[in-house]
Amino acid sequence: MKNYKDSDYALNRYSQGIVYKFADGIVEVTLEDYLRDNPGRTEADFAELKALSDEIYYHQDRQEQRTSRYDVSLDRVEEMDIAAAPPIDAELIRRYEEEKVLKAARNLLESGKLTAIQKRRFYLHFFQGLSTRQIAKLEGINQKTAWESLMWAGKKLKKIYEE
Repeated sequence: MKNYKDSDYALNRYSQGIVYKFADGIVEVTLEDYLRDNPGRTEADFAELKALSDEIYYHQDRQEQRTSRYDVSLDRVEEMDIAAAPPIDAELIRRYEEEKVLKAARNLLESGKLTAIQKRRFYLHFFQGLSTRQIAKLEGINQKTAWESLMWAGKKLKKIYEE
């Protein structure tokens, strides 16, 4: 394993296994270790966990870079959520919820419950990531009108999601 000093993300990303970094050392779980300790699991299971660990380290690295320019007093360190990577089970639940919301959004677009204008604006906002300001500028309307349209679409999305 190479000694990457850039970040935990780089260390995990460029190693063959899943890397755990502790204050007193680094532990790498290889494919062979994983298969030996988890009978009945496959290489695909390991690859999925490896991808998940890469993603968790990536998000942690991005968060650290966003907040690293701020000074934080030591008495507030225990309040910070970025001190540790989220547990894998929480990440799996988050992914499941994202997939469920995405499915509900697609169902909403196909349901006929949105007007043509709501459908267009919802697509631009939800799938293309445009803000209400960007949508308003694109369509030549005021931002409040775009926001109201998205608010009604959001209420309909919530109903479909809960079904």
